[in-house]
Parts: sequence; structure tokens; C-alpha cells
Amino acid sequence: SGRPTRFIGPPIEREENVKSDIFHAYMALLRQTRPSVGVNLDPDCMDQEEGPVCMLQTQVPAIVKAVHNQMKEKSIKTRQDCFTLLKELVIVLPGALTNHIPALIAGIQYSLGHLSEMIQMKIDTLAFVHCLLTSHPPEVFHSHMSVLVPPVITAVGDGFYKITAEALLVLQQLVKVIRPLDTPSNFDFTPFTGELYHCTLIRLKAADIDQEVKERAISCMGQIICNLGDYLQGELHTCLPIFLDRLRNEITRLTTVKALTKVAGSPLRIDLRPILGEAVPILGSFLRKNQRALKLSTLTLLDTLVRNYSSALNTELLNKVIIELAPLLCEADLHIAQLTLTLLTSIAQLHPAALSRVSDAILPEILVLVKSPLLQGAALNSMLEFFQALVKAGLPGLGYRDLLAMLVIPVTQGAGSGGSMPVLHKQAFHSLAKCVAALTVTWQQEALNVVEQFLRDVQNPRTDAHHIFALLIIGEIGRHIDLSSITSLKQVILNSFSPPSEEVKSAASYTLGSVAVGNLPQYLPFVLQEIEAQPKRQYLLLHSLKEIITCQSSTPGGVQLLQPFVPAIWQQLFRHCECGEEGTRNVVAECLGKLTLIDPASLLPRLQESLVSDSALMRTTVVTAVKFTISDQPQAIDPLLRQSIGEFLRTLQDPDLNVRRVALVAFNSAAHNKPSLVRDLLDSVLPQLYSETEVRKELIREVEMGPFKHTVDDGLDIRKAAFECMYTLLDSCLDRLNIFEFLNHVENGLKDHYDIKMLTYLMVARLAQLCPTAVLQRLERLVEPLRNTCTMKVKANSVKQEYEKQDELKRSAMRAVAALLTIPDADKNPHLSEFVSQIKTTPELQLIFDSIQKDSTGPSQDSKLNGFKLSEVGKRGACSLDTL
Repeated sequence: SGRPTRFIGPPIEREENVKSDIFHAYMALLRQTRPSVGVNLDPDCMDQEEGPVCMLQTQVPAIVKAVHNQMKEKSIKTRQDCFTLLKELVIVLPGALTNHIPALIAGIQYSLGHLSEMIQMKIDTLAFVHCLLTSHPPEVFHSHMSVLVPPVITAVGDGFYKITAEALLVLQQLVKVIRPLDTPSNFDFTPFTGELYHCTLIRLKAADIDQEVKERAISCMGQIICNLGDYLQGELHTCLPIFLDRLRNEITRLTTVKALTKVAGSPLRIDLRPILGEAVPILGSFLRKNQRALKLSTLTLLDTLVRNYSSALNTELLNKVIIELAPLLCEADLHIAQLTLTLLTSIAQLHPAALSRVSDAILPEILVLVKSPLLQGAALNSMLEFFQALVKAGLPGLGYRDLLAMLVIPVTQGAGSGGSMPVLHKQAFHSLAKCVAALTVTWQQEALNVVEQFLRDVQNPRTDAHHIFALLIIGEIGRHIDLSSITSLKQVILNSFSPPSEEVKSAASYTLGSVAVGNLPQYLPFVLQEIEAQPKRQYLLLHSLKEIITCQSSTPGGVQLLQPFVPAIWQQLFRHCECGEEGTRNVVAECLGKLTLIDPASLLPRLQESLVSDSALMRTTVVTAVKFTISDQPQAIDPLLRQSIGEFLRTLQDPDLNVRRVALVAFNSAAHNKPSLVRDLLDSVLPQLYSETEVRKELIREVEMGPFKHTVDDGLDIRKAAFECMYTLLDSCLDRLNIFEFLNHVENGLKDHYDIKMLTYLMVARLAQLCPTAVLQRLERLVEPLRNTCTMKVKANSVKQEYEKQDELKRSAMRAVAALLTIPDADKNPHLSEFVSQIKTTPELQLIFDSIQKDSTGPSQDSKLNGFKLSEVGKRGACSLDTL
């Protein structure tokens, strides 16, 4: 990449078209910088000082100086280019113009102030101002408000709807700038309040205006009332009824709901009582509409109203909403279910009387939802909060014991008399147990009695289902309440490590770890001691330890409690790094990785020291542990990882096959979650990566299975890991790849094993989108292996699975062909066009190709690509989930 500083300088060139070309060339450079910026969103910018972002930062003053004079040119085209370039700059580098605002104001004023100015010029200027306001801190604009506000207000009153729509967008942002509610500000905004309100009100009242202007006027007025409403008290009686009117209009209702959500959530506590009586029933009716976005926004608004305006609401009014909630509590849309539960929680806390009939329709739906295998994350947390609020509400027939019985019945009734599991999904046991724990934590006086009751079920289980459920409940309660006073608890849980059922053992392991969280000093030393004393139970006990570390490391308070035990845990884990069982080593590695995140400065070097161990198993465990220290979120360990990741990745040259495989998996994790860690190492890593994509004859052996001979390829797993890394690099480090060298290895993969072929077909499709020109030059070499796959016949005596695999291979190859056809001029390539002709003359292939085309084609080339990307993402997830 050449240095673009030659583009920046005094306006020597006077020819308008040449100037425009220079602007567009620099804008193209800016757009190319975007992917690199996306990679380094974490606070520790890991690009080298010579990286494009740092170069760009140093050039900002020169860019502003060069553009400053051009912004007052008579040429509209030149000024449009100025604004477009500056807009690209702040998109790539938000906040870049913080110290240069005064230099830009005159140019903005010049382009907005001229009455004879071209329409598109005004629109472009307003679009830039909006981009500027959203990407810089409010205080940098405060001294320029008297210059910025008047032309924007004039533009809101413009006769052309596109200018008005753009101006309203800018005005809405200006309101947030003159009085930011999330940061303290001493700026005197009062001189602008009346003008901003009245120019927006004119647009809000108008009934015969463009749809976009209507919506933006509603949004803008919502922002004005939200940020300045305490200075507009006398005007509320005028504008709030207009909101009510817009709420009744099918076209404007969604925008109005969003605007009212802003107003209702304002810390200024705007008085909405005049419209609540009519608005709430209208909002309740929206929950019946077949419009998902409207339901989501309405539920958010209703929850905000219940929380902030509870004194203005009554049971009768809320019943208009509650009657509509039961159908929304289903697994078909968990986001809507989550918001519905959040609303019910707010009502239970602030208007419990309104839920007196919750048992009629709502609670039965909730008890169905809690058994869903899909319930997890935010939706499950909302359900736990609802049960806690409901038990605190003290409603008749909904006390602690009543709700507890409702939650236990699905398991006790679902299990048969034998030892088989009930119809309930595994996730349902966890969800029900968490709900029981949520109730019990709220009603702590019952906790020990309930645990004793379930402990009896553990000791004398009627079925495996009862056994598992009782264990999970004890574990979930034990997370929040210290159960160390129950002396028999440890032994009873340990006894559950012995039954033949793997599900029971797993539940017991989880329970021991969860109970330990409730009292670390009592239980953690016991777990460590048992790991040492019980070799046969080691794997399960290590899972208990993993549960403790995972739970404690998720909060600063938990980390503090765990800190004193870290040396003892570390020592115990290191004793098992060389365990012969891969499953055990993986658990040890995960525990080591998570512990390292707690104290990276002292523990990461200790992992690094172990890389020189003579034991291949030790090296495997240590490299796997590093994988667990890498996440897509910024972490304290990142600067240290930056320094040491190269050392860990040297294991790509390890003599042991398995060490190299886990090193590739760790590299893939870094490239996927935090590419900045590995971008600068690619020159040394890529040759190692590419060498692992090759088939090695010395790793292929024949195994005799009775009268048959079976070929085993010990190098297949490491090749898969290498190709998965290549796929990841396409998304995260494309600008650092020699694409022709990359294509060489993709071509080899197209002739490899089934699993590798599936991966390389995805790569071909991705490359067709990202590097069409390079792919076009290699079409001949890419098409031939695709043709071989599509025309391959399965042996007549093959089993059904072979036919299915071959069919899936053909489909994936056809998707790659469909992607190649989207490249401009690809259809002129004789090899590809001949293959397409062959497909069309073969009924079986034509059928597959037509179905793929139907899935991926649309009215334009872009939609064709988008359709393909969707199918590709699904495939990719299936292929690389294990590795990532």
C-alpha cells in the first residue's frame, strides 16, 4: 500500500473533474482501511505503528487543511466531494475531527445558507452534519450552536420533502447534543428550545406531508420532549394529543410507539397522565397485531410506563394489556416472550393486584414455556425474575409452596414408574431447577427444609428423572445459599457419582460445583482433595471444579473470593495435564485457561514455561489452555497475549501431530475472536498452516476388520483444522493473504476427503464474493474438481449413507458453481460454461442446480449473493463449531 499523502495538499489542480478523481481515489483508500479498523475494535490497538489506521490519524490535520479551502468553492461538485470524503473519514475513524470543528463550520454554513443552492448539495451537507454529530462528543459543538441551529431550522421548513427529512434527522441529533442526558453539561440550551420545538411542531401537525417526513417529525418531537420537556410544560397539552392521534394511525403507529418510549424513559419524568387513559388500551390492542416489530416496541413502552408511571395506572387499565399477554408466552419467539415476562415482572412488583387472575391463562403458558428446550439466556433470566416478583407479591393461591408444587409436577408426573427419563428435554430440568432456586432464594426461611426434602429424593430416587431433578435443584439453591450446615450433603452428592446413568453422574458433578460456589472455604478444598483421592471419579470431579471456576470468574466479587485458592487449584490441575484421557485433559485445559484470565501476569508465563516440556501431552494441554484465554471481548490478558502468542504458535512446528492440531485450533480461535493477536504473525504462521493442508502418505494406514481392510487417515483431523483456519482467515485477515497462494491450497482441498471438500466448496463460494478477479483467473483449475464431484457415481452395492454423502457433496459443489456464476464475465469462461451446459443436459444435476438457484437467486446480482451467503453461513456453522 503506497502512502496516500501525495493526494493531500494545496489545491494546485484547477480542473474540476481531475479534482473529483483525486477525491474519489482518496475515498477508495479510506474504504479499504475500514476492514482493518473493524478488526481492532478492542481498546488495545494491536496494529503496528505503521498500520493504516495510525497513518490515517497522522494525516487528519493535513486532510482538513486541504479540504477547508475547497469547501467554499463555487463548484458544487467539489463541495459535495469534500463532504463525502469527510463523511468517509469519520465513519472509518470516529472522533477524528474533534479538534478541527471550527475549520469546518464556515463550509457547512456556506453550503446550507445559500437559498439558490442545489437540492442535492443541501442533502449531502445535512447528511455530513448528522454523521459529524453522531461520531463526536457533544461538547465540541456547543460553541458553534448559534451558527449551526438556524440553517438546520430553515431546512426543516424547506418545501422539498427530502431536505426536510434529512434536516429533521439532524435536528433530532442536535437536541441530544445541546442537552445530553447521559453526561453532565453546563451549556445553556434554553435560547434554542422554543425554536426547535415550534419548527418540528409545524411538521408534526401537517397531515398531507411525505411519509418519511411524518415519521421523522414524530421521532424528532419525541427526542425534543425527552430532552427538553421540562422547559416545554405549557406545550405538552398541544403535542401529546397529536402523538395519541398518530398512535391510532396504522402507518405512523410504530414510529409513535418508539418516540413515546423515549419520552416515557426520560429522566425528566414528563407528565404523560393526560394521554395514558386512552393510550394504554390502544397499546394493548397492538399486542394482537401480526407485526413483530410493533409487538416488541409496544412491550418495551408498556414496561417503561409501568415502571415510571405506576401511580398513574390502575388495575382496570392494566387489565386491558394483561388480557393480551398469554399468547405471547411461547417458544416460537423467545425475544417477545422475554419482554412479556419483563412486563409481567414490573406489574407484579408495582401493581400486584392486577395479576390476581394470572393463574387463568398466563401461568399455564409460562409453565409450558419453562419446559421448552429453547429457553435459555435472557429469556430464562426474565422468567426467574418473574417468579421472584410473583412469590413476593403474596397473591392468594400463589405462595411459595403453591408455586414450588407447580414447578415440580412436570417432573414427578412426567416420569413413569420405571427408570426411564420422562419426555422432558434435558434443558427443561435445568430451567425448572433454576426457577425453584429463584423462588427459594426469595423465601430463604424455607431453603434448608426444601433442600432436605430433595436430598431424600436423591437418596431414594424413584426414577433417574427424580434423581437428576433433585440434584439440580440442590445445586441451583446451593449457588446462592450456604448449605454447609447440612452435614450429609457432600457424601450424598458423591454417592450420586456411582449410578450407571451418565445423566445422573453429570448432574451430580454439576451440583457439587454449584454447591461449592455457596461456600468456597468449606467445599473447594474438599473437591481438590477428592480429585486427588478418587482417580475413578477424577473426570466428574474436574467438571465440578470447572463449574466453580466458571461461576466465580464471571463477576469481580467472585474472582476476589476465588483468588486465595488459585495456587492450590493450579497445582492440582498441573498434576493431571499429562492424563492419558483426552476428555480429562480438555477439562484441565479449560480450567487452566479460565484461571489464567483471573491473574494473567503471573499465570500466563507459567503456561509458557511448560511449552518446553518433554511430554507431548503436557504441551497439548497448555496450548489448549491458551485457546480458552481468547475471547471476542476486550480482556486484561490481551496485551500479554499479544507478546506471547507467537511463542505458543511455534508449536505449529512441534514434532507431535496432536500438539500441532491443537495449535491450529488455538490459532483458529484467535483469528476468529481476536484477529489483531495474529495478524502480524501471519508471515511466519501461514507456511506452517499451508503445509498442514497436504495429504501425508506416512499417516495413512490399513486396518484389518475381519475379512475387510479399512483405510485410516491419521492426518485427516489436522488437515480439517488447517482448512478451517483458512476459512476463518478469509473473514478476518483477507488483506494479509497472498490470494493466489491461498487458492493453490484450496484447489488441493477440492480433491481431498469428503469433510475437506465440504469446507473448500464453502471457501470457493466465499472467495467468489471477496476476490472475484483472482478467482476468475483460476476458474479452469477450480471447475475441474467440482465437475469430478458432480459426475462421480456411487458404487452399486454402497450403503444408504454413501448415497446421502454423495448427494450432499453434489449440492455443496453446485452451490460453489452458483457462486462462481455471480462473478462478472465468469459465464464467458469456456470451462465453466461447458460444465454448466453439462449440468443442464443431465436431469439429476439439473434438478439439484435448479433448487439451489431457486434458493439463491433474486431480482438482482446482489440478492443472488445474499441468498448464497445465508446458506453458506448455515453450512459453516456445522463445519467449524467444534473447532471454534
